[in-house]
Amino acid sequence: MKIRANGIEIEYDEAGPKDGTPLLMIQGFGSQMTSWPEEFFSVLADASLRVIRFDNRDVGLTQKWTGIFPKTGDIIEALKAGRKPDVPYTLADMASDAAALLDELGIESAHIAGASMGGMIAQLVALDHPKKARSLVSIFSTTGDPSLPRSSPEAQMALTARPQNNERDTVIAHSLKGRRAYASTKWPFDEQRLAELIGRSYDRSFYPEGTLRHMAAIMASPPRTDRLKSLKMPSLILHGSSDTLIPPAAGRHTAQCIPGAEHHEIEGWGHDLPLEVIPILRDLIVPFIQRVEAGRAKQAA
Repeated sequence: MKIRANGIEIEYDEAGPKDGTPLLMIQGFGSQMTSWPEEFFSVLADASLRVIRFDNRDVGLTQKWTGIFPKTGDIIEALKAGRKPDVPYTLADMASDAAALLDELGIESAHIAGASMGGMIAQLVALDHPKKARSLVSIFSTTGDPSLPRSSPEAQMALTARPQNNERDTVIAHSLKGRRAYASTKWPFDEQRLAELIGRSYDRSFYPEGTLRHMAAIMASPPRTDRLKSLKMPSLILHGSSDTLIPPAAGRHTAQCIPGAEHHEIEGWGHDLPLEVIPILRDLIVPFIQRVEAGRAKQAA
């Protein structure tokens, strides 16, 4: 379904009861909303949540910025000189998309969950649009603090390397190789399931150009370290001990920055969503939301 919000066309869908507690889910770097496993989407909807997911700008079926190519060197040079980088949009603009989507859906506020870059965007929804956020759920994400450990070389290469060509089979093989670099270590790497998921994403919308602007948005957005220290909102921080793309220290740091944040570091979990981790995440996210809702009801009474 398409809706116009924040001046752009946004593709979204939802599951669960219309009168359920709203949960907005924000995907990460270059990822379509269909990258959330259907099993995860379903178990959250089955918990009486109104679960809403959408394609970020420049990915999937949401509006594109075709033909605009920010230069990494120019962004770095501008940041060093203390200037605002010349990029088509930043993570704050993407957070405004999320908040506006809720407005257009008639939702006064929702629990905001985001994974990886989506977690960065979710943090900015909480900071820039606090009335729209009942809580923050930051999943294998980061504050963007430059002092934090970097990705492993293998994981960084997996994120930025391009396939030899854009043929479907080549893209699937390339993506599978990359995902192994930051996969969970506790559970088997399900190549068949992931190949099917990557193939469906390719068929729905193969658009590598958008990832260049996503990277520019991340680079051009300032760290959220100091701002998160003043965040007065229930927050759940989830990370894996085996994450080599955004190392677990980033999750610990996020939790340390946010007063009263609840933090769980899951042993053997990487930067992925294998089926085995979904019950674990459900059993952390659903009770957290229920506690927040109970607190809201008590406060209202």
